[in-house]
Amino acid sequence: MPAMKIALPGATGALSDYTLTGTPIQASPLGTDPDRIVFSAAHVVADPFTANDPTGPATVDWDATMVFRRHLAGLGLGIAEAMDTAQRGMGLDWRGAFELIRRTKAELPDALVFNGVGTDQLNPADARSLDDIRRAYFEQLDAVQGIGGRVIMMASRALAKVASGPDDYLKIYAEVLGVCDEPVILHWLGDMFDPALAGYWGADSFEAGMQTALAVINESEAKVDGIKISLLDKDKEIVMRRRLPASVKMYTGDDFNYAELIQGDEQGFSHALLGIFDPLAVAAAKAINQLQAGDVAGFRGTLDPTVPLSRLIFRAPTQYYKTGVVFLAWLNGFQDHFVMLGGAQAARPLPDFVEIFKMADGCGLLRDPDMAVNRMKRLLAVYGV
Repeated sequence: MPAMKIALPGATGALSDYTLTGTPIQASPLGTDPDRIVFSAAHVVADPFTANDPTGPATVDWDATMVFRRHLAGLGLGIAEAMDTAQRGMGLDWRGAFELIRRTKAELPDALVFNGVGTDQLNPADARSLDDIRRAYFEQLDAVQGIGGRVIMMASRALAKVASGPDDYLKIYAEVLGVCDEPVILHWLGDMFDPALAGYWGADSFEAGMQTALAVINESEAKVDGIKISLLDKDKEIVMRRRLPASVKMYTGDDFNYAELIQGDEQGFSHALLGIFDPLAVAAAKAINQLQAGDVAGFRGTLDPTVPLSRLIFRAPTQYYKTGVVFLAWLNGFQDHFVMLGGAQAARPLPDFVEIFKMADGCGLLRDPDMAVNRMKRLLAVYGV
């Protein structure tokens, strides 16, 4: 069979032939009781036919959204539901988020699913007191626990606005964790992902913020399964990982350095809760199986080539990484269109899509190269290529 080619534009717009070289990774579901717990923070599929204004309520294609979750569960990956990868608070409001959580629970009752619980039904501008924050957390917690859902306690924009210092975080977290039915995953999302979370934990420095987060964990250790930190700084994650109680897991949210953090060192390792494990799901499952078998070189050989792709998708402004995630889902046939909630498909420029296409090919992440080439040609036509 002749090599597959596609004409792609370069930096000046001039076209040159690109020859696909990658061999698609074959799906290999995770075995039972893997050494690392791995969650994919999953995206949602927008309804392309909605007449809703992009600033209005989200209109989700539920069937296609559930197909993708079945794909993740079939690979043995956990699902981190209704998180920022699903455009939570950036196109998906609490009403839509709870419908997503409810549907996933009903369709995949036996899958490993943790669900985002936050305060996003409360506009930060309307938050006046800690009582407002408490009520918002409790409303979402009651809804999710009411259907038997496990919880990820998301960082709160409203709390970041209202809190006067670390003591306010300690108070709110203790109260919310105190009414959780089962241990939860805490979520420390850096301001590179969400500028409204700058100064979280009532601190301007990592060290001070970590002290408060550790105090929250130590005071409610039995209610904390683990903490995901998304700061894109491996050294900070390692420092905190080494200071966690033995019963509390570190879930890496570092989409720049996940391979080495998951592998770990002589003092420990990180589990994973990653947005990049949405498009990298087949690679993640394969790599964890290799690690489980003691094949560290194979594990790194599978994941290391994906890191440059992840760094491109998550480049600054980092909050727009969802565009690259959904672009790859469309290229790979998990949805029939490249339309996103709030029109977010326009949040990255064409050169990014070209490089993502090439890097995904090189990593074996285009599961049907013919389809991917045809869809890439359709995208280029929209740009006049």
